[in-house]
Amino acid sequence: MTFAPSPAPSRTQYVLDAVRHAILTGQFSPGQALVETELAAWAGVSKTPVREALKTLAGTGLVVMSQYKGVTVRTVDAAMARDVYDVRLLLEPGALRRTVSGAAPLDAARDALARADAATDRAERSLANRDFHRALYLPCGNPLLVRMLDEVRDQAALVAAVAWAAEPSWDREAGEHRDILRFAGEGDAERAARALHHHIAGFVARAFPASISAGASTSAGAPASAGASASAGTDASADAQGGTSR
Repeated sequence: MTFAPSPAPSRTQYVLDAVRHAILTGQFSPGQALVETELAAWAGVSKTPVREALKTLAGTGLVVMSQYKGVTVRTVDAAMARDVYDVRLLLEPGALRRTVSGAAPLDAARDALARADAATDRAERSLANRDFHRALYLPCGNPLLVRMLDEVRDQAALVAAVAWAAEPSWDREAGEHRDILRFAGEGDAERAARALHHHIAGFVARAFPASISAGASTSAGAPASAGASASAGTDASADAQGGTSR
């Protein structure tokens, strides 16, 4: 029996998933150049699916395309992290409020939380975390709001992966996820939205305190939170309306 070659979209998806996983585990570190020929050899495919995958990753913010530097993994710094999380703070709690008010099912969020608990590496956990949050806002009933939040999903996953590499805090975040899901399951839209806001704000304030220079880039294993004083997150916490738990 003979098998036809996999169609190009399947190869592109394979490369997309593999590169995303490598970035979120730190195998490809922030700032690292991603050369098409090298990635093609690494993935065992031609350059065409690699090129298409890199375009998609650039669109989601995981890589940066430059006329002079080529393609590089996006660098995570305090300014980038706070920009991404500011968008989430402005939009995500409101979307969850709509989801809960509309009595939408939460089975997908429960499944994502279970997958995160069972994850064996940072990439799996970060992607499951991303899926958990999307499951909360996807049924909000506003397609434009969903698209806006989808645009920062991969960047939020990268921020989380970098932060966890320096200071694993998944148990804390997982506990907050359970609280958010419990409030949502009870139909308490305001309490769920408030818990989500505090959850997001607290995480970025702890991982990337406001006293760290916005221009100081971090490596894959050392976000700006390393060595920062406990008082450094006060500005970010104030912006988050006093939220202290991501």
